[in-house]
Amino acid sequence: METKEYSNGEITIVWQPWKCIHSGVCVKNLPKVYNPIERPWIKIENASSQELIDQVAKCPSGALSIKK
Repeated sequence: METKEYSNGEITIVWQPWKCIHSGVCVKNLPKVYNPIERPWIKIENASSQELIDQVAKCPSGALSIKK
C-alpha cells in the first residue's frame, strides 16, 4: 500500500491514506500544516517539529505517524 512522507529535516510525517477515517483532527489542530484541498496537502514547514509530534499523537486512526 502506498504511503507518503513529508520531512522537515528533523522528523518525517508518514501518511498512510488507507487508514485515514477523515476525523479532521489534523486539520482542526494545525490548519496551517494540513489543507486537504491543496497539493501537497501537508506543509510540514509551517509548524515546529514539536507541534507536529504533538498533533500526530492525536490522530485517532493512526494514519499519521512520525519517523525520526
